[in-house]
Amino acid sequence: MAGDQRTAMEDMLRKQRAVATRSRPEDLSARKDRLGRAIKMLKDHANDFGKVMSADFGNRSPKQSMITDITSTVNFGKYCRKHIDKWTRPEKRSVQFPLGLLGAKAEVRYEPKGVVGILSPWNFPVNLTFGPLMQVFAAGNRAMIKPSEFTPKTSLMMKELVEEYFSLDECAVFTGGADVAAAFSELPFDHLVFTGSTATGRKVMESAAKNLVPLTLELGGKSPVLLGESADFSTAGERIALGKMMNAGQICLAPDYLYVPESRQDEAIHGVWQATATMYPSLLENEDYASLVSDRHFDRLQEMVADARDKGAEIIEVNPANEDFSSSNARKMPLTILKGVTEDMKAMNEEIFGPVLPVKTYAHIDEAIDYVNEHDRPLGLYYFGKDSTEREQVLTRTISGGVTVNDVVFHVSMDDLPFGGIGPSGMGSYHGVEGFREFSHARSIYTQPKIDVAKLGGLKPPYGSATD
Repeated sequence: MAGDQRTAMEDMLRKQRAVATRSRPEDLSARKDRLGRAIKMLKDHANDFGKVMSADFGNRSPKQSMITDITSTVNFGKYCRKHIDKWTRPEKRSVQFPLGLLGAKAEVRYEPKGVVGILSPWNFPVNLTFGPLMQVFAAGNRAMIKPSEFTPKTSLMMKELVEEYFSLDECAVFTGGADVAAAFSELPFDHLVFTGSTATGRKVMESAAKNLVPLTLELGGKSPVLLGESADFSTAGERIALGKMMNAGQICLAPDYLYVPESRQDEAIHGVWQATATMYPSLLENEDYASLVSDRHFDRLQEMVADARDKGAEIIEVNPANEDFSSSNARKMPLTILKGVTEDMKAMNEEIFGPVLPVKTYAHIDEAIDYVNEHDRPLGLYYFGKDSTEREQVLTRTISGGVTVNDVVFHVSMDDLPFGGIGPSGMGSYHGVEGFREFSHARSIYTQPKIDVAKLGGLKPPYGSATD
């Protein structure tokens, strides 16, 4: 990375922080205006974004992009704008007796932190850039963005449009490779948001620690699907297939592996197979089915399947049209179900992030619960079943970032629910009031009454009987 890029980012941070400081206190209308411009930008250029995302992936359905990246982000921006007045209201807090009777007051004000950095990923490049930005703006902050180099056309469009709709002291975008991202993560932001892999998250956290920058880490991990005996296996199969095949499984919350009753393993696999074949009767020329984003990602998944095969797993490809993928350079891969997996396989040790689905079996649900608890805490956990006792057993005995019951992924689409991980799957959250508070400083303000409270409480020397 050229030194002038680093210098430009440092200069921009200083400029934004200076403007943010000078503008305090900023009227809420300014925040609402920024949100309005962000919403307008996405709506005005929705089709353009769909085209460049498809070009970056090789193929990605513009209709899917409209759902996952444009409409959902626009609606989230509207949600934030609607709730700003309530979120920013000072919160009265109680004071110890008898201070309240004497006129003491306490409150918490949620105030802008200053400048927030956003390191966004490639899998949902628009959503995972502008989604956090909506709450960064709602909290009254300025923003600097470094989007992914794996989707360069989309990143360039974001930069051009942000410069058209915002002044640089409001929001600035910096493009480039991993060296730019590394330098970006070392800047002394007032807060930094990173969405990506757990391994990269560790590096970002190490860099941010140099300046004691507070972090929101949206990572990933292996999000399990637990099918109870009482589940509707046909419905479950359809919902699992939808969540796994959207974006070709390149979703941080995608179902990573299935855990099913051993007596119903084939039924569970058939449910997923049938639903996938129905939704995607062909793949290579199917615009609805996304390509893998790069040769590197494609090769990694092929090696993962080969590793499972070599170690004894049964490989089940969902290829309804019997297409020849070996002669294609489209980086498309059919859903590949791994039956009979063992713990030494790569598929059971790495986040999959693609259309590969291992299946494990249990004799009793306790085995599945224990397995989840013995491994890193996942970003999402999914339970299917009608047995409320078993459902509560799964929910109360496991820990995960979030949960969807009787479906997958959907909890992230609820604007009013906080979205985030725990442990290796992340820290902090956005969405809901929790996201607004994540990007705000909770400033405590205590107002002392006229009476000499220190003397009344025996806090002033010389200490006498009032202290006893």
